[in-house]
Amino acid sequence: MSGDGQGRERADARRNRGRIVEAALAALSDSQGTASLESIARRAGVGIGTLYRHFPSREALIEAVYRDELGQLCDAAGELAATLPPERALRTWMGRYADFVATKHGMAEALREVIASGAVTSDDTRRRLGEAVRGMLDAGAESGRLRGDVPAEDVVAQMAGVLLACQRPDQRPQVDRLLDLLIDGLSPDRSPDRAAHTDEHRAN
Repeated sequence: MSGDGQGRERADARRNRGRIVEAALAALSDSQGTASLESIARRAGVGIGTLYRHFPSREALIEAVYRDELGQLCDAAGELAATLPPERALRTWMGRYADFVATKHGMAEALREVIASGAVTSDDTRRRLGEAVRGMLDAGAESGRLRGDVPAEDVVAQMAGVLLACQRPDQRPQVDRLLDLLIDGLSPDRSPDRAAHTDEHRAN
């Protein structure tokens, strides 16, 4: 087969994989994680054989959906940091993280299968989220728009706590308010050194 033919086959394979992953995300979210592989293949517009060529098991497909979504979320941190002030980039990214978690609630049952297999771990997820947040915090500290004394892991833990406490869809306004408070706490004016200086100034 010519190089052009092989290139077309690879491009077709990439498109099919992308369509399958996109269809799986939508189908699993709509069905609370119970959608069959056959229904996902129909939704993607491919045959079941094509689906199995890319994903030999249901667990492999769910893992791919999760990793693709997590990758897009983490990649967005750099894109936002390149176009927005650091504090706005971080707050916008936090909103996307909330959307990511909300989508995973719909896939909870399916994800449990993958987590039980060890293919997806919370440690790996926290590490990748921490790396994304760290880049934005570092940019904010360098520009003086965010505190430089807060570990990225603490920010990730606080975000997770907010979303654990507010899991219902109707609580999204509260999620947004709490994330705003988190950003406010990351302001340089909230740093211990600045607070101590302000207290000393007031005392004098």
